[in-house]
Parts: sequence; structure tokens; C-alpha cells
Amino acid sequence: VQLVESGGGLVQPGGSLRLSCTASESLFEFNAMAWYRQTSAKKRELVATIDSGTTAEYVGSAKGRFTISKDIAKNTLYLQMNDLKPEDTAVYYCNRLIGSPYTWGPGTQVTVSS
Repeated sequence: VQLVESGGGLVQPGGSLRLSCTASESLFEFNAMAWYRQTSAKKRELVATIDSGTTAEYVGSAKGRFTISKDIAKNTLYLQMNDLKPEDTAVYYCNRLIGSPYTWGPGTQVTVSS
């Protein structure tokens, strides 16, 4: 399985980005998936999850600002991020939530700065 994240970039505080994670195989209808993020100073941390259906959960400051979703037909996972803050700056990754992770993709850099 290959995971490729995209959609990151430089955005001002208060701005929005939509991240995408495309998988090489059909995963999302069978696996709970998640978005993670990592900075150079921190371990990789969980941001948002979605089960094999449509139930989503969010961690910490992602609540109320981020929305995780998926398009099974496109093998793509999304993370809509609104009202971005400088502390959201990180490399964002997707992977499954439960079980041994798939090989990590390259991630996509999100930088929130004025």
C-alpha cells in the first residue's frame, strides 16, 4: 500500500487548506483511518480519525476547526482545515488508525504564518 499526501502549503493565520491522501488500493471502506501530524520538536500526533463508515473524531485543537472525510471511489481521504493557527504548522500524514501502520507517505507540509 502506498499513501501519498498533498494539499499543504503556506497560509496565513485564519486561513484554510484541504489536505488529500490518496491510497494505491481500496482501504477506506475496511479500515479506520486517521490524519497525524509531526513537527521536528514533537512526536507524531493524532489529529482526526474516521471509521470504516462515516463516524469522525477529533483530537484537541482540531475539534471545531477540522473535518475529516473520504471518497471511497477515489481512494482518497481528506482533511479540511479552517481557522488555521501557527501551532498547526507541521507535516501531515495519513495512515490507518488500528493495526500496524502502512508504510508512511511523504507527508505534506502545512505552514501557518503571517
